[in-house]
This record gives sequence, structure tokens and C-alpha cells, in this order.
Amino acid sequence: MNVLWDYDGTLFNTYPAFTEVMYELMNKKVAKEAIYKELKISFSHAVEFFGLDEEQVKQFKERERALSPKEKGPFPYVEEVLQKTNVNVIMTHKSRNEVMAILDYYDWHKYFSEIVAGDDGFPRKPDSASYRYLHKRHHLDLAVGDRLLDIIPAKEIGLSTCLFQNEAKGADYYLQSYQDFFAVIK
Repeated sequence: MNVLWDYDGTLFNTYPAFTEVMYELMNKKVAKEAIYKELKISFSHAVEFFGLDEEQVKQFKERERALSPKEKGPFPYVEEVLQKTNVNVIMTHKSRNEVMAILDYYDWHKYFSEIVAGDDGFPRKPDSASYRYLHKRHHLDLAVGDRLLDIIPAKEIGLSTCLFQNEAKGADYYLQSYQDFFAVIK
């Protein structure tokens, strides 16, 4: 099986750390649960929803980048899945340097044949250009993400799709834990 993976919230459990940074940035005036909910839609959505200005966005990015990779660890059992799939690629809006720093920290770069990062010049999801590029090079079977935004481009190019820890309608498969990956996705 050849798999395209989203990064934040799919391979790595980064949203709790993002939530904490935004919570501190907003002087603890908004409930963490509310911040998490809006961040899961998208960072730009959360910025608009909470009315953050350019300086706050800059501070968020600086603080988030300064976090230790330990605070943005992988989801349980995902490494076992990566070890058993044939090809793994990542498509993320995160910068390549940020992705590589965390992959290197966990010694996970060996699992990925290619990474398309936010600074590679592709249009943002849900545009399918980056997915088409990766599919053409790696003959993908499945796309895994935690948001509808991650699976829309996969559907457009004919890949099977899996939503992780998200029950929104539209995916072919749904997973709450990677421990069940091979039982659910066949």
C-alpha cells in the first residue's frame, strides 16, 4: 500500500501544543477546547475566528517553532503502520525545516519517500496539484488526514481516503487509533 499522509493532527499530535500556544497568546481568555476546535478547521480559520492581528500571528509562529519536538510527538501505533506500508509520502502546509526537525528528532525520515511542504510552491489544500504530483511519482492508493481539507484533493484524483479521529462524512475509512489501521483498511 502506498500512502499519502497529512502531517499535523494525522502523523503527529501537534494540536494540543498549538492550542496551548494560542491559549497563552490570548492571555488565557478563551477556553482551550474552543481554541482546539477552531484550530482543527485550520490555522487561518482560527486566526480569523478569534480576530488575531498580524503581530499575534507572528508571535504564535515564533512560539510554536520554539517548542521542543517532544511536545509534538507522533500518535500511538502510527510508526508500526509506516513500517508495514510500501511507500509513504507527506503533504503538509508546514515548512520543510519544521517537518525535518521533528522527523529527525524521532528518526522517522527513513519512512518517507518524499515530502511536499508548504514552502515548495504548491497551492494550498484543497487544491489537488500537490496530490497529483505525488500520485504521479508514487502511484498512491490512500490518503490519510484529520480534516476534510486533507481528503478532498485525494477524492478528486481518485484515491481512497481515511479520516483520522474525525467522523465527518465523505471518507472511505475512519480511524480512531492506528492500532486498528490494517483491520479497517484493506
